[in-house]
Amino acid sequence: MSEKDNLHDADGNEDLKGKAITTEDTVAESQNLSEANAKSTDTTESSDSVEDSATTTQAPETTEEAKNTDTSVTSEFENTTTAEETPAKKKDAHVDEIEESNAEDAEDEGNVERHSLEDKDYHAMSMEQLADEFEALLNNKKVQTIKSHVDEIKTEFNSKFSEILEEKKEEFLSEGGNEIDFFYSSPLKKRFNSLYKDYKNNLTAYYKTLETNLKSNLENRLRIIEDIKGLINVEENINTTYKHFKDLQEEWRNAGPIPRDKYNNAWNTYHHHVEIFYDFLHLNRDLRDMDFKHNLDQKLKIIARAEELAKDDNSNRAFRELQVLHKMWKEDLGPVDKEHREAIWERFSNATKTIHDKRQAYYADVDKAHEANLVKKEAIIAKIEEIAKDDVSSHQAWQNKIKVIEGLRTEFFNAGKVPIKVNEATWAKFKSAVRTFNKKKNSFYKGLKKDQYTNLQKKLDLIKTAEEHKDSDDFETVTPLMKKIQNEWKEIGHVPRKDSDKIWKRFKAACNHYFDKLNAERNAANKGQVEAFEKKSKLLEDLKELQLSGTPEQDLETIKQKTEEWNAIGPVPQNKRFIEGKFNKTIDGLFNNLKLDKTEVEMIKFENKLEHLSQPDDTRLLDNEHHFIRKKIDEVRGEINQLENNLQFFSNIDKSNPLVKDVLNNIENHKENLAVWEEKFKKLKELY
Repeated sequence: MSEKDNLHDADGNEDLKGKAITTEDTVAESQNLSEANAKSTDTTESSDSVEDSATTTQAPETTEEAKNTDTSVTSEFENTTTAEETPAKKKDAHVDEIEESNAEDAEDEGNVERHSLEDKDYHAMSMEQLADEFEALLNNKKVQTIKSHVDEIKTEFNSKFSEILEEKKEEFLSEGGNEIDFFYSSPLKKRFNSLYKDYKNNLTAYYKTLETNLKSNLENRLRIIEDIKGLINVEENINTTYKHFKDLQEEWRNAGPIPRDKYNNAWNTYHHHVEIFYDFLHLNRDLRDMDFKHNLDQKLKIIARAEELAKDDNSNRAFRELQVLHKMWKEDLGPVDKEHREAIWERFSNATKTIHDKRQAYYADVDKAHEANLVKKEAIIAKIEEIAKDDVSSHQAWQNKIKVIEGLRTEFFNAGKVPIKVNEATWAKFKSAVRTFNKKKNSFYKGLKKDQYTNLQKKLDLIKTAEEHKDSDDFETVTPLMKKIQNEWKEIGHVPRKDSDKIWKRFKAACNHYFDKLNAERNAANKGQVEAFEKKSKLLEDLKELQLSGTPEQDLETIKQKTEEWNAIGPVPQNKRFIEGKFNKTIDGLFNNLKLDKTEVEMIKFENKLEHLSQPDDTRLLDNEHHFIRKKIDEVRGEINQLENNLQFFSNIDKSNPLVKDVLNNIENHKENLAVWEEKFKKLKELY
């Protein structure tokens, strides 16, 4: 773009370079300057009045000639106080909106950047994401531009934290806590509070500096106005005076922001005295006509750009640039010849209206989208309320409902924004529905915990019995008692998770201590077990050298025969039972070489294992296996639930997606494993 095409440099100075004033012009200037000066007192008085109130809109005319000549300057300020060159008609709303925005920009240079910040759906973000977004704004954007975004982030973060706080409080009270003692915080909350403190400190520092700068800039602009007022009283060459005038205009453009409430008054006063100078400039028509021509050329370029923007589909971007064009039209450029004023303003106003209408249509579409989102969210809230009404009485049923509610929560947050006027009410209704569900859930688990504590006490009583009898030598009396309390232990339900492993280890240790002592007594009286160990050792060595035929049916029969032979030998001494593990490991290796169904092989191996675990007078090994398998079933079910929950994070469960496919395969594998463990548990229970 050439220098002449740069609208920001459109001051017309380049047209005056080397321009000489003729002798006739100088004579005319000498004859008329004294007349203009003689009238300066009246002019100044009128100007001061305008400066004080900004209500006088028509520049006083210095001579009768200025009133009648077709080359005199009629003040554009006469026609409007806030939108230049609106010819004798009421301003339209689309112009008012531009003027209001530019008045705001006059105080805050970051206003344009504020409007250009990307709008994000903070409602759909997690607390962690909200904190990250807050930190990014604080580090990368001007503090004066992010207020609305920070306010929205703070509202969403506090709402989400409040919901967590209520849940934690309910849990605290349900466990017997006193409300006055409740306190909850988190590292994430502390981080957010620290960010907000930094934001407030930065904002305070900014406004303190801004206040000083605005006051200084206002004083500078008022000084410029006074300098322009004084130009018509200066006795010097008109070219020199004109150059001073253009320099003062450039100073005005670069003077910086001023208080918003002073903007219109200051600009009107400035514009008024610029008009007076143009009236004074009629003493040299060449200079004035050149300026008119230059201003017309630049305003036509502004109109051309505005008409291009009217075709832009991005209405917000077009509106922001249009504000700049209006500011240039109003502040950077002076008037044009009277014959062009109405026509060019009409074109500019029409382009402005087109952009304004498109922007209004855009916001109308946004409002429709928000209304549609409201319908979605109200439907989600209705579902949550319906689920909350349904009473269930089992842990699994509640877990299923919790999973559904979590899905609906995610769906609610992803549904998008709703109209501002109902945003708080919708959020409150959503929280109320979720809170009602949580209260019923907590009430159920509060009752469940009460039962678990009752079960805990029952098991503690059994532990006391086991520990009191673990050193007894009255094997005939105590052995049935120990078996009885082992069976009672299995019949008692769940205890609190935090106590489960601890009390099981105590109970198992007491029972093991007694039965180890019982077996040691029996082993001392049964030398045949030593011989059984020797036979099993030899058989184990033979098994390690066994070569299978490769025929599954024949090899399976061979393994069964070796297993039956092993079992027929009988038990070994307590301190030699490690040989059973070696045998099982060797047999497992042989089974792994068979080309049979994996599940079938696993069950055959387990049945063989049960034969080794079964002891006529000692159920400890079976009890341990019972506890182990039960624990494995719970673990596998937990893994399946976790994987199914993970699927909720995918908006569309597309089986061709590698991640989704991997999760589905894992779920299927865990379900197969669960089926095997449940079958083992069934086989084990048949032995009791």
